[in-house]
Amino acid sequence: MFSSVPLLLSSVPAANINTRTMEIGHIRAWAAMNNLALNCSKSKEMIIRARGKRGKSACPQPPCSDITRVTTMRVLGVIVNNQLTSADHVTNVLLSCNSLQYALCVLRNHGISDTSLHDVFHATIVAKLTYATTAWSGACSTGDRAKLDAFVNRCRRLGYCSQNEPSLIS
Repeated sequence: MFSSVPLLLSSVPAANINTRTMEIGHIRAWAAMNNLALNCSKSKEMIIRARGKRGKSACPQPPCSDITRVTTMRVLGVIVNNQLTSADHVTNVLLSCNSLQYALCVLRNHGISDTSLHDVFHATIVAKLTYATTAWSGACSTGDRAKLDAFVNRCRRLGYCSQNEPSLIS
């Protein structure tokens, strides 16, 4: 009985782009040796581009008809884009935190104490904002950091956290 490979990352340098098909073959062979099967319908291809290069360079066809090409990929909860920036991840996390902020507003309206509200803030929003920061914070732009700081400042003003809440991303 074969199991499928859940997540497999492989990189091929641009100079060797013509070896992508062979790389997929090597991955299939490794999977077969380990009693696994490569599920092409669940596999994704992402071409990583330099941050400053947005030109339309020729993109080779995917090596397998079932493998789709994507510009962003979620890896263990962190969104990676094809320019290796954190912009997509920060946007997604802030959207999620805005929903959590509304939940804090509802809790406050139902009479939760400030201490408990701060505890809920730390258990939900701070946990979401700081999840895997070592993986994505290095790719944060100044604008992304400003968005994160503005969100925490808004939470301070609304009283969801203490006034001396430290900046989460430095």
